Amino acid sequence: MGPWHVGISGLLVIISMLHSVLGGRPCVPLNFGHDSVVCVCNATYCDALDPLTFPDLGNYSKYESSLAGKRLEHSEGTILKNYTPSGLVLKLNTAKKFQRIKGFGGAMTDAAALNILSLSEDTQRHLLNSYFSEEGIEYNVIRVPMASCDFSTSVYTYDDTPDDFELKNFSLSYEDTRIKIPLIQKAVAISRKPISLFASPWTAPSWLKTNEAPYGKGTLKGKPGDKYHKTWANYFVRFLDEYAKYNLTFWAVTAENEPTSGMITGYPFQCLGFTPEHQRDFIASDLGPALESSNHSKVQLLILDDQRLLLPYWAKVVLSDLRAARYIHGIGVHWYWDSIVPSDVTLGTTHHLYPEYFVFGTEACTGFLPWEKGVRLGCWNRGTQYSHSIIQDLNQYVTGWTDWNLALNLKGGPNWVENFVDSPIIISASQDLFYKQPMFYHMAHFSKFIVEGSQRVGLEVSEETGLESVAFLRPDGEAVLVTLNRTPENMTFVISDPAVGYIVAKSPANSIQTYLWKRQ
Repeated sequence: MGPWHVGISGLLVIISMLHSVLGGRPCVPLNFGHDSVVCVCNATYCDALDPLTFPDLGNYSKYESSLAGKRLEHSEGTILKNYTPSGLVLKLNTAKKFQRIKGFGGAMTDAAALNILSLSEDTQRHLLNSYFSEEGIEYNVIRVPMASCDFSTSVYTYDDTPDDFELKNFSLSYEDTRIKIPLIQKAVAISRKPISLFASPWTAPSWLKTNEAPYGKGTLKGKPGDKYHKTWANYFVRFLDEYAKYNLTFWAVTAENEPTSGMITGYPFQCLGFTPEHQRDFIASDLGPALESSNHSKVQLLILDDQRLLLPYWAKVVLSDLRAARYIHGIGVHWYWDSIVPSDVTLGTTHHLYPEYFVFGTEACTGFLPWEKGVRLGCWNRGTQYSHSIIQDLNQYVTGWTDWNLALNLKGGPNWVENFVDSPIIISASQDLFYKQPMFYHMAHFSKFIVEGSQRVGLEVSEETGLESVAFLRPDGEAVLVTLNRTPENMTFVISDPAVGYIVAKSPANSIQTYLWKRQ
């Protein structure tokens, strides 16, 4: 745990001192030696935000987090009407309008749910409030794996009875009914906004697969249109049927999590291989018709759900065929190999080729690379990796961004193949507490303020700069602008909104800021 760890009694002393001096509920920081701090939460205390309110016309709000330790620190200022800007100017151009936002969130994996349930009821409540309530960062998207994935403690599907082509033995698992579903229901109840659920399968039952195994190289037996493919398509419908019995309906499903993984010999955990041609024909012949003829015809279907470097090729193969395209609404992308191909070449090109299909970020995490595996408590750089990716994606027409596990343990699990990674919230079950990582606060700078239905607008940057930025108009007409400074230098700049005036601003070294203001 490191020399910076404090016991519960010491933590409570710090909390009471901060609370009496500052009022409100500020972060209780703890440094584990990874360049910044985590914020500590337990059964009796957790940092929280006041409900979001916009200042009067002519003023602005700013929220700031930084390497130095600020966490969504709030301040207000005056918008200047008469001012001659110089240097770096970020000018809002609302005549240019781009994509509308669906939202931001994370995945309720078996591992995430098990970790959350390892806490006491009061600590659980603080964690769920942190993500989903008005005093938290207001996630509005939850990804739900269909049966097991690597972040499970065992391998299972919903029908492991061989040759059950009528799915008579299909049933949700204990992990669904007793672990994930109760927590999703709590999140839905906590949120003041609708929660959009989307589901992704990792593997089909082994008896439907060419390799007769949940992992390794293998795809569906037979060919699209046959009993193997139709059974797998009906499996989706049965999943949606069963969750509906718990009053949980889904916004979307993805056709397969990382379909290219199942084309790799010896792939170590659950997967199901598809080429783009195979996915196209499966959707056209089986999955599309099955969803359309079910009680879930309004559920949206996303293709790919894999690395963006596969774009635009994957989209061209699938969406150029009208038999498949008529059933498809969007394209899911993962972030893991983003650095290989620029975002404009992949995301931007795909949008311009197929503007009627939305692009949505379906998975991301840090700590997955072999030389930096697992959890790094307080690592600021991992937070900036998130916000850099989000800004880049939003500027290339992406409509939302989904983190991977909502919560992991101190090792970065549980994970049955020990594929440990990091998470915005890390849980210490033995101490009944959790740590909010810098990643959590970087996510907040988007999820809290860029609400569903917000529309990206033009932002003209006057000169070359290391300051990254993106701007939106919310459905209520208010403006939101996020800036990220990944450099070791402070930056001064001006935000220009022709409708209201000028904000004279400063971005401290290694910081992220969100600005909000009324325009009328």
